[in-house]
Amino acid sequence: MNIFEAALLGIIQGLTEFLPISSTGHLTIAGKLMHLISEQRPEEWTAFIAVIQLGTLIAVIIYFWKDIWKIIFEFLNQNFKQKVKFKEQSLNSKLGWLIIIGSIPVGVIGLSLKKVIEGSLTKDLYVIAASLIILAVILAAAEKTAKLKKGMGGITKLDAFIVGVCQSLALIPGSSRSGTTITGGLFLGMNRETAARFSFLLSIPAVLASGLLEFYESLKYINSSMAVHLAVATIFALVFGYLSIDFLLKYLRRNSTFLFVYYRIALGILIIVLISTHVIMP
Repeated sequence: MNIFEAALLGIIQGLTEFLPISSTGHLTIAGKLMHLISEQRPEEWTAFIAVIQLGTLIAVIIYFWKDIWKIIFEFLNQNFKQKVKFKEQSLNSKLGWLIIIGSIPVGVIGLSLKKVIEGSLTKDLYVIAASLIILAVILAAAEKTAKLKKGMGGITKLDAFIVGVCQSLALIPGSSRSGTTITGGLFLGMNRETAARFSFLLSIPAVLASGLLEFYESLKYINSSMAVHLAVATIFALVFGYLSIDFLLKYLRRNSTFLFVYYRIALGILIIVLISTHVIMP
């Protein structure tokens, strides 16, 4: 890997992490085209992706800094100092609980399937292509049936848990963390912007935990050259991740997710064509 490739991967990560089109899928395609994924050591690629996700995590924290600060402050104040009953708590304090509840499924499933996630199966382009197309169909169904009535104040504990289960499906490559959670939110009646906003806030604990864990475990693979490449990719992921968040929230205020549905299907078909013509290996 060189600096240019690292920067390109960071841009891809930033642009695709928050759009419902799968950052892992795009990075894996790019990695295979650039011959950066080792069949003998697939865990190195998994570690690289997890570490540069920290760049997009920082982008979320910067973008939602005021919201995050209010959630933390009011959650701690109302639950540990004032000891207010849940029903009487402020929206921000309740969001703290909802994020915790929604983070449980991906934590349990992620740790249980860690070896599978790091293995070669999750880099299989057939799996990615199928996930892209299947979730596109499910997202389209969510759009067609969505009531779009719930704002942030209407999200319940059960809603948060269900969206959390949807987030765990993002462990399947090609599905997309934002794609699965936004889809779940739409099925539960959230409006599009609320589904996306809650998706982004819910991603913070999961990405932080997985990123730090993979960073610690990837230290044995990182030399001075690799450290530079990770730093470059992470910085580009941060910048383009911030722009991606801003774009999607503004886009969903007036538009449906069908643009991403069509894109996912087209990309899934393109991957299958590229494999069948031996341009890339599955």
